[in-house]
Order: sequence, then C-alpha cells, then structure tokens
Amino acid sequence: MSAVADAGLMPTADEITILLLSLRIAALAVVVALPFALLAAMALARPYFRGKLLLDTFVHLPLLLPPVLTGYVLLVLFGRQGAIGQWLESWFGLTFAFRWTGAVIAAAVMAFPLFVRAIRLSIEAIPHEIHEMALSLGAGPWTRFRRVVLPLSLPGIAAGMALAFAKALGEFGATITFVSNIPGETRTLALAMHSLMQVPEGEAGIGRLAIVSVVLAVGALLVSEWMVRRSTFRRSGH
Repeated sequence: MSAVADAGLMPTADEITILLLSLRIAALAVVVALPFALLAAMALARPYFRGKLLLDTFVHLPLLLPPVLTGYVLLVLFGRQGAIGQWLESWFGLTFAFRWTGAVIAAAVMAFPLFVRAIRLSIEAIPHEIHEMALSLGAGPWTRFRRVVLPLSLPGIAAGMALAFAKALGEFGATITFVSNIPGETRTLALAMHSLMQVPEGEAGIGRLAIVSVVLAVGALLVSEWMVRRSTFRRSGH
C-alpha cells in the first residue's frame, strides 16, 4: 500500500469526493431519464405517424447541438430567472442552476438520445406476431405493455442504462455551462481533470482520475454489450 501511495496512485480525499459525486450524478441522471426515454422509445418504435420525424429530431438534439449550447438552453430554461426554473423554485423550492441537481439534469439530457435508441431497438426487435397474439387474447394497451413489451425489452433497457451511465459520467460541456465547476458541488470527474490542466504539476491527479474514468466507462460499456448479446441470444431461441 505504501508503495502505491509513494507512486502517486492513491486517490486523495478530494478525488474520492469527486468520484462519489460523479457516481451519484450519473446514477441519478439514469433514473431521471429512464421514464422519459421509455416513453419516447415506445412512441418512436410505432409505425409512421404524423410528427414522428419531429419527435425523432427533438430526441436527438443533444447529439446534434454543441454541448455548450445545450447547457446554455438549460440555463435559460432552468435558471433562477428561467421560465421553468423560476416556477420550480417558487412552488417547490427546487434550484438547478449552479447546483449538483442541475448537473443531474445536464447529464440526463446529454445521455437521453443513447438511452432512447437502445430501448427503441429492443422494442422494435419484438416480433409483431407476439403483439397480435396478445391482442387476440383481449389484452389491452396497459396489459400488453406490462406483460409483453416491458419484459421483452428489459435487456435493451438495461443496455440503455449502462450506455446512459457511461455518457453521464463523462459529460463536460453542458455541465460546465449550466452549473459551472464548483468544488464539492458540481465538480465531476471531467470537470476536475479540466481544472487540473490549469494548474502546474496537475498531471498526477489527471492520471489518477483518467484511470478511474476509463475503468468506469469501459465497465458500463461492457455491461451494455453483454446485455445486448444476451438479448439477441434469448430471442434467437437458444
């Protein structure tokens, strides 16, 4: 242990705080995005309907726009003087701008397109005959969702959660624009590495945080890939 510490590989107390905050923000971002991603994926998995292209474009906007612009839009909407933020603060006492709760919103928004795509592909892979069979047995929309769509799309949902977690963990542009880079409040792994680049002899800290980031991101992606393969394997009937 002392050799590891002497080599500069042991994280400091501040770095552990940053890690725990990043994990909390990424995990909550997945929880916040999940119901909206599921609804959007179910809508986009339907056959063509009026407004589908517009919905699809809106869902993928965070990937199409510069992250800084996305963060600015969040600041305009959810800031203390924003149309939504002012209302939330007045009625519920919720504040998002320059707070860790805002970092959750920013991470959820940036991870949303990947989340929706994973769930949508899983829903679209469900054979149409299964829907017709459930319908012929008198199952209503809620029953079909609960007993057919949700169970069969669970691997895709889990894969989407892993992808969204990895994306939220590395989010930078929207977060720094919306909630700034406040130590102990909004400074995540990505923001901490950016800060260390601005100070002399910050390479050691950058290296430690980079290793942690890579391990967490690769772990999440491996889980996602495993869930996708498991889904394909189960549906092939093997």
